Amino acid sequence: MFGAVVVGIGTAGWVRIRDMLAPLPGTTAEKLSVKGFISRRSLEPQQGVSRLSMDEAVSRDDIQVAFVCTENVDHESSVRTFLQAGKHVCVEYPMTMNHKAAVELWDLAQEKGVTLHEEHIELLTEDYKELKKQVQGKKLQEGTLHFTGGALKPGFGFLAFSGIARLTWLVDLFGELSVTAATLEEDAANNSSKMTAKLQTADNKPLTWIEERQPGLPRAKNINFQFDSCTMSQLPPAGRGAVGLFMQDLVLFSDKLAGRVSPEQLQRERDRVLHCLKLAERIQQVCQGC
Repeated sequence: MFGAVVVGIGTAGWVRIRDMLAPLPGTTAEKLSVKGFISRRSLEPQQGVSRLSMDEAVSRDDIQVAFVCTENVDHESSVRTFLQAGKHVCVEYPMTMNHKAAVELWDLAQEKGVTLHEEHIELLTEDYKELKKQVQGKKLQEGTLHFTGGALKPGFGFLAFSGIARLTWLVDLFGELSVTAATLEEDAANNSSKMTAKLQTADNKPLTWIEERQPGLPRAKNINFQFDSCTMSQLPPAGRGAVGLFMQDLVLFSDKLAGRVSPEQLQRERDRVLHCLKLAERIQQVCQGC
């Protein structure tokens, strides 16, 4: 069994506790046992699980795993603390707000002989799985992915990092990308922002990623992918998955802890995560004129 602590009790942290208390039967997730949670707030027990201090969680021998579910800007510090203590870590995306720090954390995990896993539930959704199936084998000519959503609370970071789930879609679908241009439009009075990143595939096909946030803006993903054989202008219809997204991710993480994920898959995931963080960092630099 792996004793676990959850850092941060927002929606994701609450779901992590719920899923460990009732794991998917017959999976490695049954090997995880939640021992407590960490929160800045003085909270009563959550779902029967008690609050712990960071020092207690780091020092206890019966806690081998940490789930980091805090604001994005706080991820790096928490991940580093637990890795240095020799604990396995599952962290919500993005694990850091810059590429160099992410490389350091992965190297630290390797040095300590523990698992570092960055959650990407957006790759586990039924609509994405269906999209990937339909894109497979087609040759992209050009494409656009435009995300809209409400205003972000403080602590989520620059749009290229807070929205890295969309960038991950594009990299997973079309391979390694490069940044050719990027702009950021902001209206502080209305708490709105719009980032437009011009990307390019390895065979020089253009992709545009737009991340737009504004109070009251509906949460939606709009696509327009032009292939040599057809055009996809909307996400394909997909049914509801039988297993929740966080539970799917929990099983994947616990499979890694159990040694059931191949070194090749682990390396592919690391390469994808680091590539996306490097792209996000470059987009931010271009937007800021660096």
